[in-house]
Amino acid sequence: MNSDLKLNHTVSGSNVDPAYSRTASRIRLQVPVFLRGSDATGVDFIELTRTLNISAKGACITSSHLLRVNQIVHLTIPAPAPSSSSMVPSETPPITAKVRRQQDLGDLRVFGLEFLRSLE
Repeated sequence: MNSDLKLNHTVSGSNVDPAYSRTASRIRLQVPVFLRGSDATGVDFIELTRTLNISAKGACITSSHLLRVNQIVHLTIPAPAPSSSSMVPSETPPITAKVRRQQDLGDLRVFGLEFLRSLE
């Protein structure tokens, strides 16, 4: 499979390859997220990046860091400034995910993540 097909599948859900079957549909949605983890050399980092698509069970993200397949990372969605209302949380809990696949596209690295707990 060429890289264009992989990216199309990863980003839009088209050109589905049987090796990449999913249990939840993904939607194309760019959401800013803080990505925390350690790179392939073991150096801890935090990076503001974005999702390319997301589902209840996983997401496709970009990162400038080199991650390893099967490593654990943490995503946090930035929240607005705290409100006086008790209905608005002051922060979002981290989402723990496992890196399932990666692809380099020039300077851009794309990673497929599986959430350890479904967002449903």
